[in-house]
Amino acid sequence: MSERTPVLTKQDLNRCGRRWCTMAVGTFNYETQLAASVVYAESKALRKIYPNDEDYKKSLNNQFKYFNTMPYIANFVLSAGLAMEDQDGLDALDAVQNMKVSLMGPLAGIGDSIGWILLPTIFGSISAYMGQQGNPAGLILWTLAYLLLWIWRTTWWNYGYKIGANFFSSMSNQISAFTEAASILGLTVVGAMIPTTVVLRTGLSFQYGDVVLSVQEGVLDVILPYLLPVLATLAVYKLLNKGVKMTYIILGILVLGCLGAATGILV
Repeated sequence: MSERTPVLTKQDLNRCGRRWCTMAVGTFNYETQLAASVVYAESKALRKIYPNDEDYKKSLNNQFKYFNTMPYIANFVLSAGLAMEDQDGLDALDAVQNMKVSLMGPLAGIGDSIGWILLPTIFGSISAYMGQQGNPAGLILWTLAYLLLWIWRTTWWNYGYKIGANFFSSMSNQISAFTEAASILGLTVVGAMIPTTVVLRTGLSFQYGDVVLSVQEGVLDVILPYLLPVLATLAVYKLLNKGVKMTYIILGILVLGCLGAATGILV
């Protein structure tokens, strides 16, 4: 690992926070999800870390890889990744990506519960009740709550950066082990998502005399319940590795799904 002097300041991190809060889902797409917004938020800071054009491009390309988690809480992992790059430059790219992959799933679960359910339910119900009573304080409360949340989200980049810098410093001698462990964890998280998010069932059945055997319920659910989702995921993975665009894959899935449903092959 090369020794570097960190160059990012509190002002740099606050700018990242402001840019992220204003554009977190503004560039959402099906191929890289929030990655383009990550690049927008961190581009100024990364340019300060990498004055060399080629190094800067390598870092940007790394940030353009798939990333998706709850935007409110993404600040932590993104700023920690900045700290790692500020500390060790291009040598930290693999560790940064593996950390993002391994943490974005758990962070999404926490963030969704707090940002999309808990806070809107509490402040929304109170503000709505006050509004129904003709009290304008309800609108003020709702606006104030989200203004404070916006300020908190921008300043959290500083906390994530401090944690990330300390974490990276303490793990500098074991970074290879950390990278491998984070990679394994990331693959485990992605693998665990297949049976919970990919739904693919067949309506095929075999009939012999009066006996009807459903391929899905009588065979697959007994032997390998999630074989079809795994095969579908593997097929998409192979297509992506061959350079097929995500939009083409999505269109193909829609067409095959419609044909399968119309013919009864898929249900």
